[in-house]
Amino acid sequence: MQKKKILIFGGSGFLGNAMYRELNSYYDTYATFNTKDSFEKNQKFYAFNYETEPVDILLDTLKPDIIISAVRGNFNSQVVFHLEIINWISKNKSRLIFLSSANVFDSFTNFPSYEYDKTFSESPYGRFKILIENALLRIPTNKYVIARIPMIYGHGSDRVTELKQLHHLQAAIEVFPNVVINATTISKVTQQLHYIINRNKKGVFHLGSTDLVHHFDLIKDICNELQLKNGIFKQIYDSNDDRCLAVLPKDNMLPAYLQLTIDDVVKGSLQI
Repeated sequence: MQKKKILIFGGSGFLGNAMYRELNSYYDTYATFNTKDSFEKNQKFYAFNYETEPVDILLDTLKPDIIISAVRGNFNSQVVFHLEIINWISKNKSRLIFLSSANVFDSFTNFPSYEYDKTFSESPYGRFKILIENALLRIPTNKYVIARIPMIYGHGSDRVTELKQLHHLQAAIEVFPNVVINATTISKVTQQLHYIINRNKKGVFHLGSTDLVHHFDLIKDICNELQLKNGIFKQIYDSNDDRCLAVLPKDNMLPAYLQLTIDDVVKGSLQI
């Protein structure tokens, strides 16, 4: 049986590269890069700049069964880029896995959000994610997966690396005592997306922990797990009451072994 062909846009970034490493042994996996660090020796990586190059040439060449979008950069350019991909998958036997964010709900403050709740954001980041999500929601469901991801921690993640650096420099670590969140680890996200691909899942998925925590408490617990003692915390209050920024699964539940808790997030900050 022929392996599925997967193309990851943003394969040189933290999340995109983790996805490549997770999937490469199981699928015919390709990725793009646009960094000073050369991936040219890897023949499955293609130099590509979505802001200056048309995407359809690469897509017509590779004809991927699944496209994963993990690009970063200018929001307006990303919207145009994704609309081009959506146009391409609408005409070809391919589908898009779009890595979205909990920020599509950052205007809702009282409750956690579920897969098919109405999105509403006050932040430029959240609004640009919503534009792409809405474009996907207008095409058949079997053509896409929208994977909304909360803050990513875990060993090697940008956030854990930053905590270590700030502690080493004895610099202040910004925390939000009245923001209630859920979170995840890079290893769990890649496993969950692997399952979604393997089982041909479709629709909207929330890939965060099944429980919630205050941001300050999470950071303190991770620092304790990493034995970062006597950290300096800068507490930032953006409202007088608790504000919830969490994406919980309800309609599209994953198997129990692919779910995680905040305790798993904390423990996942250390290399196992």
